[in-house]
Amino acid sequence: MRTDFETLKTLASYIINHLKEAEFVIFPADARADLIDSLATELGVCFSTDEDIKQQAIEEVEEKFGEVEAEDITETEMFNHARKEIIKSFQGESIAGLYLVESLNHVANRVRNFLLSSEHVEDVFSTDEDLVLFLIDRIRGFNPRNL
Repeated sequence: MRTDFETLKTLASYIINHLKEAEFVIFPADARADLIDSLATELGVCFSTDEDIKQQAIEEVEEKFGEVEAEDITETEMFNHARKEIIKSFQGESIAGLYLVESLNHVANRVRNFLLSSEHVEDVFSTDEDLVLFLIDRIRGFNPRNL
């Protein structure tokens, strides 16, 4: 599966939908799109997408061999090796093709802090601990194919 910023937006929408359904957050209906975009941007530092990994692998190959056409690089054994090493550095942790840069607990805490400080959220109804546990459970269950 190819992941990009749209996948992060799908994850953000998924999180917001579950929080709203569980009555953990209140936000104005007209702020929903902005809330999702802001959360997706926040999640961008927590996850690496396939695009991020491809770009990082290209940069590593170019660092060793100089400028080469992107199409040529992606077909090389060196690129494939660099890509595998980058993925391995995430210790194989991924959620629906999004590679965790931080622990899932840290991601949930980051989302909690985001919700508590977001100008788009009117109120949050949950203890910090309950909210983090809820977020961990929901993020772990994310699969865009099932949406």
